[in-house]
Amino acid sequence: MISCSMDEWIDQYLQRLKNARGVSVHTLRAYGTDLATFAAFCAERGIEAPSDLAPRAMRAYLGQLEDQGLAGTSVQRKLSSVRGLLKWLVEEGQLETSPAVGLRRRRTPRNLPGVLSEKEVDALLAAPDTATPTGRRDQALLEVIYSAGTRAAETVGLNAEDLDLKVGTARVMGKGGKQRLVALGSHALSALAAYREDPDRPKPVTTAGDALFLGPRGTRLTVRTLERVVERNLMRAHIHRRATPHTLRHSFATHLLDRGADLRSVQEMLGHAHLVTTQIYTHLSIERLREVYEQAHPRAAAELEEENSKG
Repeated sequence: MISCSMDEWIDQYLQRLKNARGVSVHTLRAYGTDLATFAAFCAERGIEAPSDLAPRAMRAYLGQLEDQGLAGTSVQRKLSSVRGLLKWLVEEGQLETSPAVGLRRRRTPRNLPGVLSEKEVDALLAAPDTATPTGRRDQALLEVIYSAGTRAAETVGLNAEDLDLKVGTARVMGKGGKQRLVALGSHALSALAAYREDPDRPKPVTTAGDALFLGPRGTRLTVRTLERVVERNLMRAHIHRRATPHTLRHSFATHLLDRGADLRSVQEMLGHAHLVTTQIYTHLSIERLREVYEQAHPRAAAELEEENSKG
């Protein structure tokens, strides 16, 4: 066996990921952050080499993550990063088996993503001041996200050459460098045409390349700026609740399911690798159906009145 410290093994693993094909910069950065947290935990526990790792230590690490109040998805991602490291250490002969085998998180209530109603979405999409260049850009941005269900990073990462306005599609670069085609509705196509043909649209600087969505100085729009676009237009639409670009994506998926779209098609539109990721939206649709039922069905109303009288 090669004698290396935990830090050295982690560095070697990250270098291996860096050299692997198909691993994006964002994924590498996430792995680096997650494994730095794990390295700090190992240092605090006196775990100097892979052979010092034991299931008890992994349970303690999981407990530490859960006690930090992190979102369930964040805990899962950090665990996944460490599992990848441990699997590689087994392959390298540094561990006989992974000490994370059988490690399970405590069951916690599942947080469903926030969703805007169709009426709220209509108000938000109508909010930008299209008499201004910024407003025309904002409307195109919001229409694209709701029409295609793109992630924030996918939206700002769009290039002009990715659009096919005649066919009504866009090519987006998703997680893990995977490309997919998304459909654009008539409202999104109209907003994009108005934005692209705008004579007052900023000219792109050299570093912006072929970026579709530009800031006032001609640079590619950032995710943070996109978040501000949503915040600003929520205020203009008098929608008094928090929402993000991802809320629009959630709304896109939920409204599709509400109107009868099948789950597998929605999975492909969202670019989810696994169907289970998409299934969370079925819970939202079921909740909404239940609300409608309880408000409108005479039997449901009678049941509620009976329950209230008992209380």
